[in-house]
Amino acid sequence: MNAKAMIVLSISAGLCLFTMPALAHHGDAGRYEDNLTILTGTVVDLQLVTPHSIIVLDVTDDEGKMVRWQAEMGARQQMIRDFGWTKDTLKPGDKITITGRKVKSGAPYMNLTDRANVVLADSGKEIFRTANYGTEQRKRPAANLGN
Repeated sequence: MNAKAMIVLSISAGLCLFTMPALAHHGDAGRYEDNLTILTGTVVDLQLVTPHSIIVLDVTDDEGKMVRWQAEMGARQQMIRDFGWTKDTLKPGDKITITGRKVKSGAPYMNLTDRANVVLADSGKEIFRTANYGTEQRKRPAANLGN
């Protein structure tokens, strides 16, 4: 193989390595409800992991039954860097109120990466807030179907 072909092959392989993480990320368009939901519950576990940290909490539903919820947040490094979270930020037994978007499937799963916050229920201290929390969701214009 000549030198020029080796250079092209090496550059191509290098570019593939850099683009693989981008290809692995998934979008959540259409997965979550547009409306926000507020839940208050008791922390079971905080999982500061990548690609999405998870808060596991027990919430009493309208019928008095305990339901185990999971709330997805940013990656471990983002939670540490941007919000100062540690493994001790939330401990089992802490009571919290979370605001976020429920998954459309009806499963007890919530997204806390958009228009979301987390508040310690006992003290009222807000410990997490997305940059766009409290803003109205932007409505997308209807598609022009040529009519």
